[in-house]
Amino acid sequence: MKYIVGIGGMTNGGKTTLTNSLLKSLPNCCVIHQDDFFKPQDQIAVGEDGFKQWDVLESLDMEAMLNTVQAWVSSPRKFARAHGVNVQLDASDTHILILEGFLLYSYKPLVDLYSRRYFLTVPYEELLEAMRSLIPLVSSMATCGLCTRSISGRWRPMVWKWYTWMA
Repeated sequence: MKYIVGIGGMTNGGKTTLTNSLLKSLPNCCVIHQDDFFKPQDQIAVGEDGFKQWDVLESLDMEAMLNTVQAWVSSPRKFARAHGVNVQLDASDTHILILEGFLLYSYKPLVDLYSRRYFLTVPYEELLEAMRSLIPLVSSMATCGLCTRSISGRWRPMVWKWYTWMA
């Protein structure tokens, strides 16, 4: 039996933490992280606001991600071994693939493959604090206000707006 589980949600909203916990707990479980499918930086469009558009589907090579999922579907054991996952023969013939990412449910060919889909929600203030913690405390950045401008100028009006629409 094969299961494909999607874990989606906001950037820095706990998806990877949950995924890593599940990976440790579930036998014959593999993970595909959507973050591994970003296109090269020179292929990422720059928006009118001057920011690279990392938070749009076009910034990801979703066809490559789909091909990776299909490789797992065709042979979960072979896929697991190729990715360093120990296949437990005594754990029945159940195999689980977790897809983790922030735009998992925006690509129709993947949506049709999920056995289960989960979307993590986190309160705005917690996410804002988590986003701030990602920014290195570099004195020159703090002095010029780049940290504040990046969060309030891009994250709040664009990413948070999309996230609340999805939730």
